[in-house]
Amino acid sequence: MVEKNGSTNHHQTFDVSIDQQRDSKFFDDDGRVKRTGTAWTASAHVITAVIGSGVLSLAWAIAQLGWIAGPIVMILFAWVTYYTSILLCECYRTGDPISGKRNYTYMDVVHSNLGGFQVTLCGIVQYLNLVGVAIGYTIASAISMMAIERSNCFHRSGGKDPCHMNSNIYMISFGAVQIIFSQIPDFDQLWWLSSLAAVMSFIYSTIGLGLGIGKVIENKKIDGTVTGVTDVTKAQKVWGSFQALGDIAFAYSYSMILIEIQDTVKAPPPTEAKTMKKATIISVASTTFFYMLCGCFGYAAFGNSSPGNLLTGFGFYNPFWLLDIANAAIVIHLIGAYQVYCQPLYAFVENYTAKRFPRSDFVNKNIKIPIPGIQMYKLNLFRLVWRTIFVILTTLVSMLLPFFNDIVGLLGALGFWPLTVYFPVEMYIIQKRIRKWSSKWICLQLLSVACLIISIAATVGSVAGIILDLKVFKPFKTMY
Repeated sequence: MVEKNGSTNHHQTFDVSIDQQRDSKFFDDDGRVKRTGTAWTASAHVITAVIGSGVLSLAWAIAQLGWIAGPIVMILFAWVTYYTSILLCECYRTGDPISGKRNYTYMDVVHSNLGGFQVTLCGIVQYLNLVGVAIGYTIASAISMMAIERSNCFHRSGGKDPCHMNSNIYMISFGAVQIIFSQIPDFDQLWWLSSLAAVMSFIYSTIGLGLGIGKVIENKKIDGTVTGVTDVTKAQKVWGSFQALGDIAFAYSYSMILIEIQDTVKAPPPTEAKTMKKATIISVASTTFFYMLCGCFGYAAFGNSSPGNLLTGFGFYNPFWLLDIANAAIVIHLIGAYQVYCQPLYAFVENYTAKRFPRSDFVNKNIKIPIPGIQMYKLNLFRLVWRTIFVILTTLVSMLLPFFNDIVGLLGALGFWPLTVYFPVEMYIIQKRIRKWSSKWICLQLLSVACLIISIAATVGSVAGIILDLKVFKPFKTMY
């Protein structure tokens, strides 16, 4: 059965009857099917997005900064992320917080409040970051899958076999799974995958934490130094510290999808902003708690020789079955995180194409497919083709540039200031009509400038890391 979509509305994915369409209780104030998200589903989306496998590299980041600067920097980034997210939540509706015009995407918010060239700049930075995250997660998932195979190989050979392997087949496998899950139309139907991914993130973070604590007990001492890594040149120390800033900044960044997540929340009461603020404090507090524990205990276990990833860098070899569970949880989490980050990009391309070709059957017609338990699913052919192509391309780039994690770190460093700090601050100032040169205006601008300096430093450190990677670069032939 085929029907004309006739709309760029991504919330109207499943059929509702004519009688239901006449009943306002099925629709929000903007005419879209009622949103059903809560603070808990929004928290699941945020946790899925924020707690990536990067949590396992935080021990390395603290090793670059030391026992004093490392934890302080993590707490500062947590506070900045929380505070600017609260500012951004207030901008979901333009004007009145209850009845004002909804802004469905981050770009919509920038357009409503700032306009002009800043909208274009926002789009470029946001979507470039989302593509980078997709590629980085493909690589990270392959590394975790290989870690499972390698830990079993080490166990079988008693540590005598180096167990080297090519990452391509694992990236292809991850891409094949993403082609299937990419057909989930939007955030409204993604809640169950986000919830599963959030649970997985806590599982592998807890395992990493437990192994770190166990290692500290085994060593009978807390390793590490006040200033961090010291057996390097001054230049290497500076680059490493800057790169650590980029890693921590990227680990906390989720502002680029905050508005899209807020657009899934039901209201009123309370308002979407209040619900999202609750979700923000839940998710940021939860992630910071795990970040601090995993990062600090990992550093306490291995000191200045902390591996880049506690579970795949083979800081631990046993119990191998527990490592397998942790890395399997990472892969499941990254499947969900990939989709959470890509949904805004998917929606942007599909909305733009529908407006550009309003009479195209290929773009606008939906094929109704009955699926037990979820009413009628609408399969859109353009969505099927374009999302499949996108996944294939990100997989190919991941295979071509397997050190792309460093480039993603660069994208994170470049995106942290504009997306997490600058735009939220500037839009909040306009939304709340904060007077120029008032004490609050000056404080907000000082925060923005400080974060700009940090982003520049992190960018420099990431570029230095990429230059080192290029010296050993072998396309499609990288072995682990």
